[in-house]
Amino acid sequence: MLTLIQRCEPVAEPYGELVLPFDLRIRSRLRTRLTSGEEAVLKTERGLVLRGGECLAAEDGRVVRVAAAAEKVMHIACADRLELTRAAYHLGNRHVPVEIGEGYLRILADHVLGDMLAGLGANVAEIEAPFEPESGAYGGGHGHHDESGHGGRIHQYEHKA
Repeated sequence: MLTLIQRCEPVAEPYGELVLPFDLRIRSRLRTRLTSGEEAVLKTERGLVLRGGECLAAEDGRVVRVAAAAEKVMHIACADRLELTRAAYHLGNRHVPVEIGEGYLRILADHVLGDMLAGLGANVAEIEAPFEPESGAYGGGHGHHDESGHGGRIHQYEHKA
C-alpha cells in the first residue's frame, strides 16, 4: 500500500492521481484509492489542506498528484459588486467555506444557505465543480487558486464551549 506523507514539488509525470472532494482534502489521516484503483494511505501533517494540482510524496519517493473532485456546489452571482459583497458577508458571518472567483462565490451545496442568498437577491445555481475555498485570514495565504491549481492552507481550530 502506498503511504503518502508530505507535500512535494510537482513532477512532469507523477506516479498516480488522487481525486478527492474538499471534505477529504482537509484530512491528515485517510485510507483511499488512487484513480488507478491502488490503495493508498494519507499520513500528512495536521492542518494541511490539499489543493488541486499539488503533489504528495510517498515514503518510497513516488509522487502522486492531487485533483479536486467535482462535487455539488452552489454558484452564486449577483447583479453588482455590492450585492456580491453582501452575500459574501452573510456567508462569512456563518463561517462557511467560500470560494471566491471573478464575479462569483461558490459554497458546498446547502439549500438553507441557497434560500438565504436568493432572499438577498443573488442568483444561485447548483452545479458540479471542483471546490477550492479561501483558506482564511490565519491560513498562511489565501486559498484562491491560480492556473496551476495551487492555493493556501487552512488551519482548523477546535472550538471549546
